[in-house]
Amino acid sequence: MLYDYTRLRSFPKKEPFSLWRYEGLLPVSADYSVPLRAGWTPLYPWPHLAEELGLRAVWIKDDSLQPTASCKDRGTAVTVAAAKKLGRGALSCASTGNAASSLAGFCAAAGLPCFIFVPKHAPAPKIAQLLAFGATVFRVDGAYDHAFSLALAASQEFGWYNRSDGLNPMVVEGNKTVSFEIWEGLGEVPEAVVVAVGDGAVVAGVCQGFLELREAGLASRVPRVFGVQAVGAAAVAHAFGRYQRGEPILPAEEPAQTLADSICVGKPADVVRAVKYVAKTGGGYVTVSDPELLAAARELARRRGVFAEPSAAAPYAALLRLVKEGVLNAKDRVVLLVTGSGLKDPQSVTHDLPEPPLIPPDLSAVRKVVERCA
Repeated sequence: MLYDYTRLRSFPKKEPFSLWRYEGLLPVSADYSVPLRAGWTPLYPWPHLAEELGLRAVWIKDDSLQPTASCKDRGTAVTVAAAKKLGRGALSCASTGNAASSLAGFCAAAGLPCFIFVPKHAPAPKIAQLLAFGATVFRVDGAYDHAFSLALAASQEFGWYNRSDGLNPMVVEGNKTVSFEIWEGLGEVPEAVVVAVGDGAVVAGVCQGFLELREAGLASRVPRVFGVQAVGAAAVAHAFGRYQRGEPILPAEEPAQTLADSICVGKPADVVRAVKYVAKTGGGYVTVSDPELLAAARELARRRGVFAEPSAAAPYAALLRLVKEGVLNAKDRVVLLVTGSGLKDPQSVTHDLPEPPLIPPDLSAVRKVVERCA
């Protein structure tokens, strides 16, 4: 999308407190927006972690506090508004769960039918959201890539407006607003932003947002953006490595296996932008193991009170690696983007944790447990 950046002298608006305050850098008017608040999520400082790691500052941008509990609501809000403007009667989406539940929720608020395609092993809590919002759900006997292909074919067959990541340009337009919020919340841009990557649309949006701020003259530079993938689902990270060596980005297709379902993508649809935009920021990619993802999710919850699904905790795991390897240091201020709530997939976070003890209703039993914990 191209914008007349010279018109943004009063950017952003003072209200509303949602992503629509950045209407001047969005492709559709807020007049078509759905009455659900998307965007304007909190930015939490984490000074103790910054001190421990020898960094200048660390913040958590908690996008799990969106209407449907994931960052996907940003792209969905703009996509559904675009569908309304175009007069489209129904929407569709392929997703591992978060984009699907996001679309289902916003379509419910808009009074529009939606048709959702999820892989066989999508987590039950995400399926529950879809059903509660009244979506027509197709559980595809296969991986995410099979669901994506079927959603594309069905959307073409029945004329549905397809929201799928990497396919609809409105998604990245909505995703970029998280960068505007970081810039506005801090009064400037940080030195680095770290974000989990599956299909590539979120990291592409993060990069695009900062690049547009610089283009508009609202920021003098862009932060380095680091994408994070699971070791077992790292098609974008591997494509980035090829690009850095002067080799072709495509094809980017690999088997994908990780407990972090939200980033379990073997054939990322937005890989080209995810690679090229990250390169434009001077950032890079980090891969982390499933045990690192689980440990990061638990530490975020216990140390900062932010309950993230494993994929959303990936930036914290990557931060530890980036500091250890000397990529980030004392001059750097870093934002970790938490993209989804732990309630989306609680079984993954808690699967090997002990069950709480069952006690009789008397104080002596409480005392025994307290003594064991001392």
